[in-house]
Amino acid sequence: MEGGAGPVKSVRRQLSWALALAIVAVALMGSALSFLAAYDEARELQDDVLRQIAQLVDARQLRAQPQPLDGHFLDRDEAARVVVQSLGAPNPEGLHVDAGGALPLPTTLGDGLHTLELNGESFRVLVHRTAGGERFAVAQESDLRDEMARASAWRTVLPFALLMPVLLLVVADLVRKLFRPIARLAQEVDQRSEAQLHPVSEDGVPGEVRPFVHAINRLLARVQHSMAEQQRFIANAAHELRTPLAALSLQAQRLEQTALPPAAAERLAELRTGMERSRHLLDQLLGLARAQAAGSAPDAPQSMQALFREVIQDLLPLAEAKGIDLGVQGMEGTQDAQVQAARADLSMLLKNLVDNAIRYTPAGGRVDLSWSEQGGELLLQVRDNGPGISQEQRAQVFAPFYRLPGSGEGGSGLGLAIVQALAERMGARVVLDWSNPQQRRGLCASVLLPRAVA
Repeated sequence: MEGGAGPVKSVRRQLSWALALAIVAVALMGSALSFLAAYDEARELQDDVLRQIAQLVDARQLRAQPQPLDGHFLDRDEAARVVVQSLGAPNPEGLHVDAGGALPLPTTLGDGLHTLELNGESFRVLVHRTAGGERFAVAQESDLRDEMARASAWRTVLPFALLMPVLLLVVADLVRKLFRPIARLAQEVDQRSEAQLHPVSEDGVPGEVRPFVHAINRLLARVQHSMAEQQRFIANAAHELRTPLAALSLQAQRLEQTALPPAAAERLAELRTGMERSRHLLDQLLGLARAQAAGSAPDAPQSMQALFREVIQDLLPLAEAKGIDLGVQGMEGTQDAQVQAARADLSMLLKNLVDNAIRYTPAGGRVDLSWSEQGGELLLQVRDNGPGISQEQRAQVFAPFYRLPGSGEGGSGLGLAIVQALAERMGARVVLDWSNPQQRRGLCASVLLPRAVA
């Protein structure tokens, strides 16, 4: 069995080629039939001319003898001449027919039309019998007749030659328009995020493709149900684990109030630190589950000043524990900005950015929050003077449970994953850069809220 996928087959290209080949084949066949029919008809008309000349000679009892050609006829095209002579007409001078001599027609020639080779030339000959029983011949060279018949036949082929390219272009355009809804559907599905699992619209989709669209919608429904079950499990598990952790924390707190040997007190402190990390991990798991769930409906316009104040108040104890200066930068006298979005989502997004900055900034550092208008978008920024994130690792830090190697921080690795999930749900963009590009130090996390949100 050969490995790998085979070459991709395009139905549109195959259909276009099949229709093009069919059109060319039919056009060539039609041209050939039309050419043959027109050629035979032209030959028949030329034979009718010979019959009419014979009837005219018979009706007017004209002399059916060749005459010497004068200067007037010698200047004319010899192929256009029609020779009228009696069968067995003498040619004592032995003149060629072009010089006015008689054609050497056999007297045994039957009545009707014949094609004969005479004097090295082809002639179309009509033998006519008069009412008195006399027989004479009306002859014309075949070269001119054939040339005229072919010219007439080629004129019937000309429409096929002109219309076939036009028909090919029309068919190509029709095929492209017929497949346009499918291309638009593929583009719409391709531009979705992993959280957008609503059914694919069937508007404008051809009936032959609708079963495939129905299958995709059923698959999306199953994936959505599976993701909802996973998120529900994570949320329930984290919620259920909070109660025993809270009880353990309470027991550890009571134990601290008891006089313990130094070794036991040290072990108890390590236990309290582990339980605090576990509590923080559970909170982050709950936050990630909420961020990946269906988005909340936008609330009333939110004040950025009030939102920043709330975030700082919630995380100020963590910053003070590390001696970090946490505040809003450059907002004195700046007009407040209003954001039309779910307050819980914005608050969670900012808290995770600020929490991440505090945890990875060394003691005595600085974390600044700011906002500004930029090209119709609202730019939110969280800056710190910590080690920052290298350009090679910026795409990886948004993955769940990813921790920067060598950072020494025992975080959960979910903060930026929650930020990314919330930003995608709101249609925002998250950009990571250096706070100090010259020294390649510090992290500047920027969130660009679109015009529809900001």
